[in-house]
Amino acid sequence: MSAETFALPVRVYIEDTDAGGIVYYVNYLKFMERSRTEFLRQYGYDKPAILDDGQLLVVHSAQVSYKKPARLDDLLRVTTEVHALARTNVVFCQRVLRGNELLCEGLIRVACVLPDTMKPCAMPAAMREQLADCTITDKS
Repeated sequence: MSAETFALPVRVYIEDTDAGGIVYYVNYLKFMERSRTEFLRQYGYDKPAILDDGQLLVVHSAQVSYKKPARLDDLLRVTTEVHALARTNVVFCQRVLRGNELLCEGLIRVACVLPDTMKPCAMPAAMREQLADCTITDKS
């Protein structure tokens, strides 16, 4: 696959909103999680949190910026791009959009860890190669 932006459509339901009728801030992270999961699924990782050799993929950190609120029944597009790749982790750049309007964006670092110790370990070589092939590079 090439370095194209992956996009997942997400509809806002009543369960996603707060008392004011806008999407509760933490739900943007859930939308991003779904998009990352489907992004990895397209590369053959059916259960992306648990790799075939037992390693786990866990969120290490999230830097999120909220721009505008999404509301009940909005149809959103949640994008996922590989921003940076290291031996033990990957940083995804993710955006939540309504049409072309940016509502929320984040940099999410996902680490590969050993399940018994939760210590970082090298990402499987095949996965690193696939993610390296789809890393978005600055074209400016």
